[in-house]
Amino acid sequence: MELAALSDPDQGVRTKALDYLYGTLHHQNTLYSATVPTALYVAALLADPRTAWSIDKERGSFPGPMRAELLAWIASVANEVTDEAEKASRRFGFPLDGYPPALGILEIRPLLFTAVLDATDDADLHVREAAIAACVPLLDDPRLLHHRQDLTPLIREVLGTSELWQHRERAIDALDAWGEDSSGLEGQRNPFAFCDTDLPLSDSSP
Repeated sequence: MELAALSDPDQGVRTKALDYLYGTLHHQNTLYSATVPTALYVAALLADPRTAWSIDKERGSFPGPMRAELLAWIASVANEVTDEAEKASRRFGFPLDGYPPALGILEIRPLLFTAVLDATDDADLHVREAAIAACVPLLDDPRLLHHRQDLTPLIREVLGTSELWQHRERAIDALDAWGEDSSGLEGQRNPFAFCDTDLPLSDSSP
């Protein structure tokens, strides 16, 4: 499966290409050497109008076009090199600075952030939410810390009021970690419902 298939006119082909991103290039949250150039490719693809096309959805899938899914993939990759991920890796004896794929992602975070930031004013709400959510882990980069202040209102007003509890939780966690006010934001209502409690029925129409 080639990454070019992400731009295929056939919705089924695009969906399989997206599955390839997760199943092969970032399987079970693992970073591989191929994950680094793939992340750059995906970031460059975000501005392509074809990423506004739909993909096949399943019950429990996040809503939105393929662009939202690509942003979620970038967020997942970035999550593996956050400050918290580094602390956890060191506790288990596997520091990120000893793992070349992690070093590669750390190096390109500013490039990923530039592409993701452009999507924070997308016309599609689901894309905007996915873009803001993807910014959060990228902003652990020391070169990007100065952007936190500008992103805080979006995190609070857009991500913090999302219909998806996963986005609301990310907003609360980010604001708390950054020393910002998260009061008034509602997290997951049922702490035992981890899956798709708040997710609307997906719409796979083109």
